[in-house]
Amino acid sequence: MATIPKPKIEFNPPVYICKRADKPFELDGRLDKPFWENAEYTDWFVDIEGDIRPKPRFQTRVKMLWDDDNLYIGAELYGPEIWATLTERDSVIFMDNDFEVFIDPDGDTHEYYELEINALNTVWDLLLTKPYLNHGTPVNAFDIQGLRTAVYIDGELNNPSADNKMWSVEIVMPFSVLNQCAKGNIPDEGVYWRMNFSRVQWLVDIVDNQYVKRINPQTGKPFPEDNWVWAPTGIVNIHYPELWGFVFFTYSNKRYTIPEDEKIKWQMRKIYYNLYEYYDIHGKFTDDVVLLSEGTGNTIMPKVEVTSNSFEISCLNHDQTKEIILFSDGRFQQKKLK
Repeated sequence: MATIPKPKIEFNPPVYICKRADKPFELDGRLDKPFWENAEYTDWFVDIEGDIRPKPRFQTRVKMLWDDDNLYIGAELYGPEIWATLTERDSVIFMDNDFEVFIDPDGDTHEYYELEINALNTVWDLLLTKPYLNHGTPVNAFDIQGLRTAVYIDGELNNPSADNKMWSVEIVMPFSVLNQCAKGNIPDEGVYWRMNFSRVQWLVDIVDNQYVKRINPQTGKPFPEDNWVWAPTGIVNIHYPELWGFVFFTYSNKRYTIPEDEKIKWQMRKIYYNLYEYYDIHGKFTDDVVLLSEGTGNTIMPKVEVTSNSFEISCLNHDQTKEIILFSDGRFQQKKLK
């Protein structure tokens, strides 16, 4: 098994322009109210593996706004199968159908937030020190102080006989908490955060007018859940922050595109994947940049330094004012040049 499996996808994360909230907010789980009128929807969610998989059975989309104090997230999850069972905070919410939020405020792929919520408005909020593949530790005791959430159901919860159409979620996340991992990358005009959203949807049967997870007769266990996301990662693993979407904050509704430095980071990341692939085969790392760049389409030739059990990849940014460093644990760092 590969130490760091390569995602099978091109680098094309979605971009969202997060506008300022300009109307009073009332938390009720609904998005059909004046507060959300000026907020754009994301594109409809896709399978986590991208276009190689069929489109999701049910549609999902998100809106976002911000003000001085909070990030506001609203999600609409369409489909008739509206059910939930977990009522205790910090339960493993994805064992139910759920909606999930992932936020990496400084974009270094470490120290990011995760929040999961089901149709009972039960939440699980945690902090990831780094991705699981890099031996990250989930801090389950972490709570987003001041977090507020609400769920609205167009239909009836846990009733397959009802005229169920969708459920929606509103989430209010205080910047006083989120900025703790921003390392100075505080929301302002043109500032961007890396984010993703996921919807977990289990295959179910209706038994005695109740939703029951569909069992695979070959394993005796439920079929794997579907993972539908805003930004596909090309692999059944959401914890590839380098492939999450770009959320730009704006006062003026200005449009933004993916910065050139982020494209350089992706080229470095492809070499990073190849370094681990080389290690899995040969039991050691290599500093042969030409070999590591084969088949990547890279236009950069970064410096690679290796030891017996680690490495660093470094490269100048697009205007040669900073050095970008990618460490073997997957974390990015940028240093200004003197």
